[in-house]
Amino acid sequence: MALTQLNSTCSKPQLHSSSQLSFLSRTRTRTLPRHYHSTFAPLHRTQHARISCSVAPNQVQVPAAQTQDPKGKPDCYGVFCLTYDLKAEEETKSWKKLINIAVSGAAGMISNHLLFKLASGEVFGPDQPIALKLLGSERSIQALEGVAMELEDSLFPLLREVVISIDPYEVFQDAEWALLIGAKPRGPGVERAALLDINGQIFAEQGKALNAVASRNAKVIVVGNPCNTNALICLKNAPNIPAKNFHALTRLDENRAKCQLALKAGVFYDKVSNMTIWGNHSTTQVPDFLNARIDGLPVKEVIKDNKWLEEEFTEKVQKRGGVLIQKWGRSSAASTSVSIVDAIRSLITPTPEGDWFSSGVYTNGNPYGIAEDIVFSMPCRSKANGDYELVNDVIFDDYLRQKLAKTEAELLAEKKCVAHLTGEGIAVCDLPGDTMLPGEM
Repeated sequence: MALTQLNSTCSKPQLHSSSQLSFLSRTRTRTLPRHYHSTFAPLHRTQHARISCSVAPNQVQVPAAQTQDPKGKPDCYGVFCLTYDLKAEEETKSWKKLINIAVSGAAGMISNHLLFKLASGEVFGPDQPIALKLLGSERSIQALEGVAMELEDSLFPLLREVVISIDPYEVFQDAEWALLIGAKPRGPGVERAALLDINGQIFAEQGKALNAVASRNAKVIVVGNPCNTNALICLKNAPNIPAKNFHALTRLDENRAKCQLALKAGVFYDKVSNMTIWGNHSTTQVPDFLNARIDGLPVKEVIKDNKWLEEEFTEKVQKRGGVLIQKWGRSSAASTSVSIVDAIRSLITPTPEGDWFSSGVYTNGNPYGIAEDIVFSMPCRSKANGDYELVNDVIFDDYLRQKLAKTEAELLAEKKCVAHLTGEGIAVCDLPGDTMLPGEM
């Protein structure tokens, strides 16, 4: 048993004779093409990565409304410095109020798929303008600039602002959705307890930033692994935001389970409903075939092979990520981004009658007898507008209860391991076994 203790913008454009781009970072000066000029200086907590851009008067059409004084606002990128001041425009019936979406790990592969789905209107709808606030690191700031350039070049009419920064306090300013993807991957020889601490510190800091500057009703989806415990750390450090607004992403596991049931039953995946992933996003996760349905019928009435359900089906879902890595050479990115989209849509649209979806949520007040004060994947129904309720009409048998107890014990052990990050004292790590998913290795 180990003891661990924690020790304690792009500004609005100025018109010049040529396009310029400058930002501050802790990296050294580099040579850029003539139309880009970069200046680098030491970056301090109050001196954020700043991007200032300007465009010659004869190169752009004058905006319909003058942009506001950038003082006190986060930095913007490129052409997004020239976006119309929506507040100054006459409200129309066909457009909604702009929403702020913050994304961490924004230069990574998952984000590379996700950001363009967000900007296109695929997620929040074809009449919903958005601002993307992208969080990177000192190491990824150049890649983040490249992402912003691609967003520029895509000409998304709904994308009204892009901010890039390495400061979470800047990126999370007024965020209504925070998609926390960035986390340190598990390298060779790194103990699971060490990874919990390393990534836990990231999410503790991000929780504090959300608490300080995000919308008081922000919805937070934690993707970076181990996502259940990272979500717990984040919500514990953000008491100004309701705990039920925090989610750990288990939607990819749900999608994988639906796929396997559909393949076995010989039906299309849209015939599979009421699929729950219980517990931790690890190999202790419990894909629930007892309550799931195929074409409206209980799964066990359609697939009359209990051995396959309890052994092969469950293992396939739990280890799907590892098989993908063997085939593809890297962990899933595109399918993860799709599952993030699915998770958001499930929260902003009413759940179809009689169905539900899976999400890792805070357990306080749950009707299943699961230990409180952890983040545990459970069946949810959406009330729309980002809200949800837990499903009451589920059944349990001895097999399901046994599996739930195992994943619950794992999450309780992880919670003790990060006590120094949740304000609960000295961390005590006594983890029951190495069950992290292959993508974290």
